[in-house]
Amino acid sequence: MADQETPVEEELKAADTESVETEATPSDDPEQLLLELQDAKAKADEHWNQCLRLQAEMDNLRKRNERDLANAHKFALEKFAEGLLPVIDSLEMGVSHGREDGAELAKLLEGTELTLKQLSQVMNKFGVEAIDPVGQSFNPEFHEAMVMQPAPDGTASNTVLVVFQKGYTLNGRLVRPAKVIVAQ
Repeated sequence: MADQETPVEEELKAADTESVETEATPSDDPEQLLLELQDAKAKADEHWNQCLRLQAEMDNLRKRNERDLANAHKFALEKFAEGLLPVIDSLEMGVSHGREDGAELAKLLEGTELTLKQLSQVMNKFGVEAIDPVGQSFNPEFHEAMVMQPAPDGTASNTVLVVFQKGYTLNGRLVRPAKVIVAQ
């Protein structure tokens, strides 16, 4: 791979060979030498302009990538926020109905349950999943044992008995461990 020459190196070698050949023939007339010099200057100017254009193109590409990355960070949660807006609307409606005279607790509870279901659907849509490990084996990677208590009859040791607080993962990565009571 190191023995292969780039097109630029090949062109430079060819130019060197031409200049050596030119120097080897002292009988060339000055006008011919002047034409060759002008040709060489034209090629050098062309290559210089090409280099400047490539450098400007690389600079523009770098700036565009930086701008795209900044926008990706800035607006990364846009779709998530759009998904949460209906949940906020539902909660606001529930609060306004709860403040009315004669508000029925059963209807408020039903509305709250529907809003919680709606929130869970939005979270699942964006890769946030709840960890509710009741009856599963204790896993220290996803669970945090708050208390250990004697296992009830028929329950294996090291089994999650109660969940104090659900845990959550985001696309498989732990965000918060589930806080649990574990059977001894």
